[in-house]
Amino acid sequence: MLPPFEIVARLRPIDLIAPGSRTPDAGAGPHPLDAVAPYVAATLVLEAESAGITMVASDGVRLAGSYADGAIGLSVRTAAGVESTHRSRRMGTLPTRPDAIALTLTGIHLTVWSRDGAEWVVRGRVGLLELVDTRDEAWLASLTVEYDGGSGEHGDFGQLGLRDTRVVTCADGTPYSPDGWVWLTATHAGPGFFDTAHTGVWRLEPKTLTLEHRAHLFFRRPTVRGVYGDHATHLVRDGDGWLVATSTWGDFDRRRPAVGITLARTEADLTAGRHVLDTTTLDLPLEGLRSRGQWDPHLVRIDETWHVGFASARKFFRFHPALATGPSLDDLALKSATMDRRATEGVTLLRLEDGHWRVFASDGRDGKRGQREQFPVFDLDLTEIGALTAPYPTNIPWPTLVHLDDGWLMATFNATRSGGRLPGYGTHGDLVVMRERR
Repeated sequence: MLPPFEIVARLRPIDLIAPGSRTPDAGAGPHPLDAVAPYVAATLVLEAESAGITMVASDGVRLAGSYADGAIGLSVRTAAGVESTHRSRRMGTLPTRPDAIALTLTGIHLTVWSRDGAEWVVRGRVGLLELVDTRDEAWLASLTVEYDGGSGEHGDFGQLGLRDTRVVTCADGTPYSPDGWVWLTATHAGPGFFDTAHTGVWRLEPKTLTLEHRAHLFFRRPTVRGVYGDHATHLVRDGDGWLVATSTWGDFDRRRPAVGITLARTEADLTAGRHVLDTTTLDLPLEGLRSRGQWDPHLVRIDETWHVGFASARKFFRFHPALATGPSLDDLALKSATMDRRATEGVTLLRLEDGHWRVFASDGRDGKRGQREQFPVFDLDLTEIGALTAPYPTNIPWPTLVHLDDGWLMATFNATRSGGRLPGYGTHGDLVVMRERR
């Protein structure tokens, strides 16, 4: 079993505009947003008593955020010319003029922000699902931005926090580390629930704990049009290409909950830039599981046999680990499942120093007695054989483990929120870094 762990750092990168995409000091405009997915942001440093940011599409759609006379809010004009205004009763009135405002599009959500000092706070948000097809690629390509009353910047939306961290691995389960850094995928938290988030690629320098964003990953679904911010992703180097297994959280609707797993194959360089990936459905064997949803894929090829760990939900939200195996990812059979658990996810397959393969997971606080707030360890039959000795942050942090020359490191997360009171759950979390205690 692994040694005990202790927390050595908490990291929290917050960027409305992803630094590598920032277009600074833009004039009034219009300026092309160069959007490949519905995840863009614009900020404006106020130089007048009133100011505004407007995103305009070729079909006449106008999405705007503005500040004037102590009030901040949103307006939407659809392609049919129907106009509406939106202002939060709780957060739409400001006692003083802010330093800056921002407008973001994350999935189907349009959000207006204010900043006094260093912190961005959500002041209003409106869903566009019935108003605008924000996932349409032609519509996205036509988007421009205009500024009024200040100095503007724009680019890809970044993140409020990180969660669902996974070590980027080779197909045999060893870490992908061409430069000595720990490479990770993570969910980029947006200003709201799961459908405001997307997937990013990061790297962590293991000695200094310098954290660097490298890439955005977006996805096309096999059966519907558009680009989605699906996340909870495992990135696998397989030969000269990549396998990308992803959970379809990008359009999650609590009224009609459904999540599955898709698989992308590509030889593009996913370690840098922006990528929109074509996917197929990863068909998982679900006989006897009464499964209504699957997420958190983790892929390893052991002795020419693929092993796919995942969480299976009997209902939302009651979920447990499962493991499928097969000669290829297109030919899988169910190997094992832990039907006695109800709040366990983050399934991770890991080969220990003694050569044995183990399955790690995370028990959330809604589990049964004895199955709460811990990192259980199983064999490949999902028979529980122990647990990590490690602090358990809030939410359901994943056991994201990597063995380095100087010992074990874990890069997990917590439920610390950002963006103020309005966004609610989904804006988490800190990247919580642990090392083995000596």
